[in-house]
Amino acid sequence: MEKSAHFDALQTHIQALRRYAYGLCRDRYEAEDLVQECLSRAIASANSLRPGAPLKPWLFRILHNVHISQVRQRQVRGPVHDPDEADGAVAADQMASLELRDVLAALELLPSEQRDAVLLMAVEDLPYRDAADALGVPLGTFMSRLSRGRQALRVLTGEDRGRHLRIVRGGQ
Repeated sequence: MEKSAHFDALQTHIQALRRYAYGLCRDRYEAEDLVQECLSRAIASANSLRPGAPLKPWLFRILHNVHISQVRQRQVRGPVHDPDEADGAVAADQMASLELRDVLAALELLPSEQRDAVLLMAVEDLPYRDAADALGVPLGTFMSRLSRGRQALRVLTGEDRGRHLRIVRGGQ
């Protein structure tokens, strides 16, 4: 594939990468930095992508790995607080804002493996196989993490009013 074709293919996934990055770190500047680093690594290692392999799961895996590396680095260095960050800004629809805050807080309580699985499905609605590939785990492991994560979110947000059956489409 020529350089312009690589560039065009990468461009089609930037918005999806931004959404996933924001879901992981919940800060738009940090998410942009995360996407930038992901794209830099993807371009640098373009030769490692198998011919014919889907690009999107490969990019999501790079993004996920960059995020994990950054989280580990922050744990070593400690948290950084931006003094210019405005705390307490109120959205126009306060109820929706409160619900979103509760869901984000509940997501934060999930183990990272479950949180990552839920975010890939909720934010990007990837096929199950592609999401498993993006996280570098077998499909069964991904499905288990997703199921446990969804159930934990229902309990944490008070939405667990009985079990709901869900039909899983074949081929995903």
